[in-house]
Amino acid sequence: MMKKIVLAALCFFSLTLHAQKIERSKDELKSSPSQSSGNSSGSSNSSRSNYADDDNNIWLELLFNIAFGVFKYGLIGDYTKENDLYNRLTMYPYADGFSGNYTPDSVAGKKFRIDLEDHVLYSNNNLFGNHVKAKIRPFQYFFVQADYRELFERRTDNTTDNLTLFHFNIAYDRIRLRHFNLGWTLGASYVGSQVRKAGFSYGLQAEYFAGKHISFSGSAKWSNINGYPVNAYEFQGRWHKKQFFASAGFQHLKIATPTYNFFTVGGGLYL
Repeated sequence: MMKKIVLAALCFFSLTLHAQKIERSKDELKSSPSQSSGNSSGSSNSSRSNYADDDNNIWLELLFNIAFGVFKYGLIGDYTKENDLYNRLTMYPYADGFSGNYTPDSVAGKKFRIDLEDHVLYSNNNLFGNHVKAKIRPFQYFFVQADYRELFERRTDNTTDNLTLFHFNIAYDRIRLRHFNLGWTLGASYVGSQVRKAGFSYGLQAEYFAGKHISFSGSAKWSNINGYPVNAYEFQGRWHKKQFFASAGFQHLKIATPTYNFFTVGGGLYL
């Protein structure tokens, strides 16, 4: 009898903690983190030798050249030597039977494409949600991506709490091969639902086209709002049929201190 009471108490305690997850995320994002102010007043020598100034200029020039090289060749690419950067958008993945998002065939390419998808998020009967994503591709060089997530959680008093999470990004595929693409995103995240705060967002995403109308994609977005992390990780497998696809996968979200794990199922289309 005592064991049953202890187990029931533990279950109730775990459900209570679980039911407060979204509320805790919102409370933490709304709160102002303590700012440690430390004013260190130090005296700096006003006189410096010409040799020190020359050394500083050399180091600044070197750091600028390194940063510019990393940006141009690491994040953007060398358009004079990397032919895959000129690959065109496909009508949709596997339109020709074997190409993914990009093709070197200029005749089969498309100048403008919109990718739409919707997924149901499920953790358990008390925690679930929905994720809508849109990619607007004006050409092959970059695209605009928007993510909208709505999370729902049942409390122990049978009421429902919700949390709205947006991501708005400019996305660039650094590698645009026939069967693989890899790139980065840069933009902003925004949490609604009485929080109404935004933060800077950056991330990585990739997709591999394994053949037989199957692909695997993954992405990670990192952000910080009011001193707390707002991160989103996705992995999914897709089965493509003409301009439509069905998918299933997994998502991991970290919104302030709480973390959320969801199984996902859904689909989308290419316009």
